[in-house]
Amino acid sequence: MPQTIYVLNGPNLNLLGTREPEIYGRATLADVEKLCAETAAGFGLAAVCRQSNHEGELIDWIHQARSEKVAGIVINAGGYTHTSIALHDALVGVQIPTVEVHVSNVFAREDFRHHSFLAKAAFASLCGFGIDGYRLAITGLAAKLGASATA
Repeated sequence: MPQTIYVLNGPNLNLLGTREPEIYGRATLADVEKLCAETAAGFGLAAVCRQSNHEGELIDWIHQARSEKVAGIVINAGGYTHTSIALHDALVGVQIPTVEVHVSNVFAREDFRHHSFLAKAAFASLCGFGIDGYRLAITGLAAKLGASATA
């Protein structure tokens, strides 16, 4: 049975493909989930992808990751990145290797997007690679977990 990773997406990521395509591109959340599943499988991992517009639900999934012994987390917390101490605390509390990812380059945008409460809870952060950032995040997470690419 393959190790499981969670790919958690926060508020408004369900609008990928239609929301501000000049910033976020035309790829949809379904495209992201397909990319994540394929990338994870390439390392013998199983990706469970979830999206919520509700902070508490994201926290519940992070807690669930610990009880289910999930190997790692990739998280794009959307706007909660810049506001949620609670998400930070949940990630620190479960002690699961985590990668923070953002579709856009948050540092080339509004000043309020330049701070991440999640960054200190993650071992790595990626931004500005479009949805390919998820592939890079899973690749880095797999390396951290010692998972090798399968043939």
